[in-house]
Order: sequence, then structure tokens, then C-alpha cells
Amino acid sequence: MAKRATFAVRLLVLCCLGAIADAEYKLYQDPKKPLNRRIKDLLRRMTLEEKIGQMMQIERSVASPQVMNKYYIGSVLSGGGSSPGPEAPPEKWVDMVNDFQKGSLSTRLGIPMIYGIDAVHGHNTVYKATVFPHNVGLGATRDPILVKKIGAATALELRATGIPYTFAPCIAVCRDPRWGRCYESYSEDPKVVKEMTEIIPGLQGDIPPNSSKGVPYVHGQRKVAACAKHYVGDGGTTKGMNMNNTVTSMHGLLSIHMPPYDDSIIKGVATIMVSYSSFNGEKMHASRNLITAFLKKTLRFRGFVISDYKGIDLITDPPHANYTYSILAGIGAGIDMIMVPENYTEFMNELTWLVKGKFIPISRIDDAVKRILRVKFTMGLFENPLADYSMVKYLGSQTHRELAREAVRKSLVLLKNGENADEPLIPLPKKASKVLVAGSHAHNIGYQCGGWTIEWQGKSGNITTGTTILTAIKNTVDPKTEVVYKESPDAEYVKSNKFSYAVVVVGELPYAEGDGDSLNLTLPDSSYSSIRNVCGAVRCVVVLITGRPVVVQPYIAEIDALVAAWLPGTQGQGVADVLYGDHAFTGRLPRTWFTTVDQLPINVGDTPYHPLFPFGFGLTTKPTQSHFNITT
Repeated sequence: MAKRATFAVRLLVLCCLGAIADAEYKLYQDPKKPLNRRIKDLLRRMTLEEKIGQMMQIERSVASPQVMNKYYIGSVLSGGGSSPGPEAPPEKWVDMVNDFQKGSLSTRLGIPMIYGIDAVHGHNTVYKATVFPHNVGLGATRDPILVKKIGAATALELRATGIPYTFAPCIAVCRDPRWGRCYESYSEDPKVVKEMTEIIPGLQGDIPPNSSKGVPYVHGQRKVAACAKHYVGDGGTTKGMNMNNTVTSMHGLLSIHMPPYDDSIIKGVATIMVSYSSFNGEKMHASRNLITAFLKKTLRFRGFVISDYKGIDLITDPPHANYTYSILAGIGAGIDMIMVPENYTEFMNELTWLVKGKFIPISRIDDAVKRILRVKFTMGLFENPLADYSMVKYLGSQTHRELAREAVRKSLVLLKNGENADEPLIPLPKKASKVLVAGSHAHNIGYQCGGWTIEWQGKSGNITTGTTILTAIKNTVDPKTEVVYKESPDAEYVKSNKFSYAVVVVGELPYAEGDGDSLNLTLPDSSYSSIRNVCGAVRCVVVLITGRPVVVQPYIAEIDALVAAWLPGTQGQGVADVLYGDHAFTGRLPRTWFTTVDQLPINVGDTPYHPLFPFGFGLTTKPTQSHFNITT
């Protein structure tokens, strides 16, 4: 009997030890195990509350380590311009992100959160970051390799601040420049936009050979998760109005707006954001047919689908009028992660009620969480959840600024250069007695960068480090050349000062999203006044700082040379590089330049097609020479 008792005790002890060992070993925490087994193991351990927490993305202003821990929050974001403080250094960003992350890691299962931000033309919210040209300018370069390099540089600057996820690229095919987000679109032509999806492997890394289509991919701690947006048809709304209705056939949607998504999915994009807009009257945030049936099943996208900011609130009119219905429609359509910037407890309570009441099946919740976990595991967040200061050196590095300067040079489109080929004004002579630089945008970094720079709507002034076009001209001309800057000179002043030539830099004031919607596409009156006063009195180059084609008639007759510089970002030296012939003009219009707004929408391939400058137009120059020809 004693031997049997001793054996039983030993067996019990061994079982307990085995149970303790099993409790200590969690398969999902083992990086050597296959991805799908890790996902399955973690999912089976999660409560409904923990699953719903993973589906929420909240704004940093309402986040804290305690909130992350209590509600199992899956993601935090910086909304437009949201930062830990004015001119915050990268170390302060790292500390903030890590504090939130520590709250997530302290939960029962220790699932790391993912921090996201709109780094749409470089890491544009962060002081001293490199700000690249907005997408419309990059589309003018026709250079996917350059765009891939910009993606890689942006990834490093994001990681410098501890952020592993960007809501970029915008792969909208803007068909009407009246849209306030048109500068976020590479082109009106889906072929150009498809080429520019090369920014995704720049941000995320090149997907391994023979990878399955649709599987998200992020290669290590120097890369970040990307987000293709806004799915789908956001660039085709009626009159270009933001969040409006895109009226087209399914063939029109698939042939114009969908191709860049197919390319993005093939390249392993980790996430896709749903558009505020509607398709033939149906809100995209409620479109099960396009999100679940087409995106997830037909295109085989296996990353996660994220809503736009308060996107499900806008399913109803007025917004948030029936939030229970909005959650049911949005989650039911196939959205996996919801941006609920402030009212996350309301979302959590309502979704919990819908699941427990069997209005939303648990299988839909599990699909969402599996996708979110797949991205997090792929990114290596479980193995490397916390950032350090080792990458702060990449923020605004000289290498990245040189890349941005190259992008500016290649993005500029020369629309006019003298009355004929025998009398060009560009390249401008560096040696001259006295040169006038005029216009509201000549010495204003904020205006050069446009919206989505430091603040959501952008801002006037020298809001971050960079080189204005005025400073660039002074850096470029001969030391003996006198450069005079006068923002708004009158005609008499110009005539009386005997300038050799003038450079007039004018454009749109900064804007973002719906605040930039415009039915007339005119510049401020002061811009046209500067053109009239200067160009009527001396030979002049007009440099347009705009996010899209704008009205230039009837002023173009007075202008000797006209340059579309788009929104070039912080490196204004790239403008002077080309104006003065150190580099050639090579940019080509990514958009049709209308003659009058009455023609809109007008896009290449339309019949009739009578633009002021056609899609693909761009005069070219040779460095330090005045010969030029037309490229179309």
C-alpha cells in the first residue's frame, strides 16, 4: 500500500509540474512556430472582451497605459497633426509610444498594440522630418524606383519615432481636381498609380519570391506596415466633392479605381483603409459586396481592413444617428479594425451586445482578430514590441533630404518656356545684375509643403526645417547677383528697378481633405495680382505651388515661362536646381490641365478632349543649355 501511495504522489507531482510547464509555455509566444499555429493558439485563449479590444483603434489623446490595459486596446493612432507636443523631438515620440505599449504588454495575454500615423509625404507630422513632394508631384516623375526609395526613407523616419505603421499610400485615382485630396493621388491614370504602388515594398520590404498572393509582409525593424487607401473609388466622386458618391458601372470601378489595389495586394500590403465615399449610393463602409466578397475573397487579401477616422459613424446621415446599426453594418461588411478615436467604450459595449445577441456571428469577430494578429506577428511586434533611441539619427537625415531634393527636381513640369524654342527663358542665367523674387509662396516652408504637414490642414510659415525657394535661388545665383525679395510688388516698383528677370512663386493656401474642395480652382487674388504686376513689366518665370491644375487663363499670355511645382515639400533647393540649369526639366503632367473649369471632369481618353495642356505634357531642358523639346 505504501509503495502504491508513494507512486500516486509522484504521479500527482509530475502531473502538476507538467501543468505548470504547460502554463508557462505559450505557443503563440514562440517565434519558431508557424504563423498560423501562433494565431490559432492565441485566438483560442482570448475572451470576447479581448477580441473586441483588438478591433479598436483609439486616438493618442485619450490613450494611456491604464486604458490600454483595462480595455485590451489593439491600436492607437495620431489623428491629423496629433503629437506629444509642439516641436517634439523623436525621443519624446518613442517614449509616448512605449508607454502605451507597456500598458498593452501588461495585459493577461500581453498582445502588443500597433501605433499608426498619416505619414503621407514623409513623416509629415514630426518636427524636422524630411517632407517629400505630395503624391501628385511624385506622379509627375514617372519614377517608381524613386518612389520606392522614398518609401524606404519614410519607414526609417517612422521607426526613428517608434512608430511601425503608416496610413499610406493613398492610391486614389483622382478624376476631378476639384477634390480636396487630389494632391494625395499620383495621377488620373490608373496605370501611373499602379506603377507608384512600388512605394509599398519601399515601406514594407520586398515580398519574398513565391509568396502567396494577399499575405501581408513587413520585413523587420527598419520597415513599417503600409495601408492602401481609400477603398474604393474615392477619386471618382461627383464634382470631386470629398466623401461624395462615385457614380459609375462595375466595369468603370474595376477598370479605373481597382487596379492599384490588386497591385498593392500582390506586393503584400498589410492593411487597406475603407473610403468615406459611396459607390452608386451605397456607403463603402457598409459594402459587404466590395469588402468581404471582392476584396477578401476575390482578391484574396489576408491583411486587415481598417475604417477611416470615425468612418462607421458616417454610415448614417446625420453621423452617429444610429450607432448600433452603424456598427452592425460596418463590421458585417467586413471591416476588421475600427477607428473609434474617442468613444471607444460606446463601441465596445454596443459590439459586445451585438455579438452576444447573435446579430454578429463570432466567426466574423474571429476573422477580424485573426487578420489583425497576422499583421502583428508578421511585423515582429511580439518579439520586438518596444522601440529605443537607436534610430533617431534617421529623422531628417541629410541622405533623406538629398533624396527629397532629387524628387523635387524630377517632379517639376515645365509648361511654357518663352514664345518659341528659339527664345527660351529657362535655364535662367546665374549671372545677372539684379533679380526679383516675388509672390506669397517664395519664402514659406508651410506653403511649399501644403496640407498634412505638422498640422492636419497645414500651416503658413517656417513651421519645420527646410529650404524655401527664395533661399534656394540665393544659394544658386552668382555671388555678385543681387536678389531682391518683395512679396507683393506693384507694377511701378517692378518697372522702376530695372530687374534682369523675375521669379514669381504663387499658389494655393494649404488645405486637407474636404476643406480643399473647390468648384472654381482659382488662386487667391494676390497671386494673380503678383503675376500681372511682375510679368507685365519684366521677363518672368511663374512657379505654381499647387496640389492640382488651377486656373491660369488669361494670365498665361503675360507669362514667359510657367512651371508646375506641385507641393514640393521642405527641399526647395530642388526647384532652383532645375530653374538654373544644374539639372534638366523631365517631369510630365500626371493630370490633364483644363482650359476652363466648365470642362471638368476632363481626363485623358475623353472625347472631346481639348485641354490647355494634355496629360503627359512637359517641356524638357538640357542642363546649362537652352535647347528644349516637348515630351508627351
